[in-house]
Amino acid sequence: MNEEKITTKNLSLFYGNKQALKDITLNIPANNVTALIGPSGCGKSTFLRTLNRMNDLIRGVKIQGEIIIDGVDIYGRNIDVVSLRTKIGMVFQKANLFPKSIRDNITYGPKLLGIRKKSILNNIVEKTLKQAALWDEVKDRLNASALGLSGGQQQRLCIARVLAIEPEIVLMDEPASALDPIATAKIEELIHELKINYTIVIVTHNMQQAARVSDRTAFFYIGELIEYDTTKKIFTNPSKKQTEDYISGRFG
Repeated sequence: MNEEKITTKNLSLFYGNKQALKDITLNIPANNVTALIGPSGCGKSTFLRTLNRMNDLIRGVKIQGEIIIDGVDIYGRNIDVVSLRTKIGMVFQKANLFPKSIRDNITYGPKLLGIRKKSILNNIVEKTLKQAALWDEVKDRLNASALGLSGGQQQRLCIARVLAIEPEIVLMDEPASALDPIATAKIEELIHELKINYTIVIVTHNMQQAARVSDRTAFFYIGELIEYDTTKKIFTNPSKKQTEDYISGRFG
């Protein structure tokens, strides 16, 4: 069993008076892929966004409980949220590229962190595009607009851009939901390779995808964590009838 990277203890989140997460306690191991599944509106994306404090940006959000990453409570005092988000990269459902060149999209983060030397930036571009299995497809047009890439290539470029700031954790919010099956397969293959160096948490609506890519699966329903176990157990022998009903398509 890999050591724990992220631990949440009695985590609750409120949007005003509406409670979106109820007392979530779970341990996410390092160098694993953890999938969050459940019907729309069940709290999985909200939970994902608590892990890099993106919910801080929403007015009226109140959070109770703890999130411990590498032994530090990320909602404690004196936490530098900017450096926290450097450690925890995020890939969204829709590729959110800048209207700039492929190269500029990748070097944007490192430049913000103060890296200016061209040779270092060039190395980052090549390394991260190789990690994102995109280098061979784009190496001859690094100065072309990133918006000219296909949907699947754009999403892999978003992953490369996240890797450029050398995070330890990568959060993915339905990264393949807008992609065709071939592009989806490439993203899934990439996720499998990235877990060697990163801890990955992925939200997915696609049950087959969760079964294919993840080591552990958490099933959320109406803000509650119903069950959390190895993916194999969740999909073949869940402990809760609710989990079984959802996975077998009886509801959701």
